Amino acid sequence: MAEGLLNGLLGDRYEAYSVGTEKTAVNQYAIEVMRKMGIDISNHRSKAVEEFKGRTFDFVVTVCDIACENCPFFPGKKVIHKSFPDPSGVTGSATEILSTFEKSRDEIRAWMEDEFLLDF
Repeated sequence: MAEGLLNGLLGDRYEAYSVGTEKTAVNQYAIEVMRKMGIDISNHRSKAVEEFKGRTFDFVVTVCDIACENCPFFPGKKVIHKSFPDPSGVTGSATEILSTFEKSRDEIRAWMEDEFLLDF
């Protein structure tokens, strides 16, 4: 969701890449909550860290503790860590799960606004 938010809202200024410590499928609930705000991430794919080894980035951002602990070094001008709960582990009704994903999306967006002093 973070990649979709940054590219969807600020793609003219930034190019974000979401990289995981392990390959997974893009969660359908994430696709749905992003679509609700007009951002299509249905064509996104899980990318492994190995795809980006040797690249340099202006920012390296981790959004969960596991990623922070297991992320290899990527040269960057600024390394930022912010932990968000992973909504993919939530159980319950479809409505409850969707609500959890919406909350995560909104928390990530609010943090981006504060961290990067942006006004979407």
